[in-house]
Amino acid sequence: MSSYVESSLIKDEQVVYKAYISSWSLSHLLVAGLVLLPFYGIGLLFWASAAIKYFSTELAITNRRIIAKFGFIRRSTIEINLQKVESVQVDQSILGRLLNFGSIVVSGAGSPQTPVLGISNPLKFRQIFMETQENK
Repeated sequence: MSSYVESSLIKDEQVVYKAYISSWSLSHLLVAGLVLLPFYGIGLLFWASAAIKYFSTELAITNRRIIAKFGFIRRSTIEINLQKVESVQVDQSILGRLLNFGSIVVSGAGSPQTPVLGISNPLKFRQIFMETQENK
């Protein structure tokens, strides 16, 4: 089974960079799961929630657009052409700076701001976006 990003590529479109959810951004769910595991296995629900979020989120930059997909059963997607993106903001907490994760907010012309929470290496995402947009 192919990923959403790969299945939505159009003719002559190539993936330039794929970003992933940081395990550190899911640490609150993992710790809660560990603490609540002795209580009738309730912690397994927290671990399942973290796993679903981790494996069902896709984020990629192609040579034509930014593609983001969230959700396992209910799917939410965002696809913005590179020419329509006005800015990519990076938000990192102190812990995010130390552990290299954060959120990005993509602002496009005619579309609302699109936040993507808890990705690994958000500064690299912004750098590769800027390079790809410049080469377009």
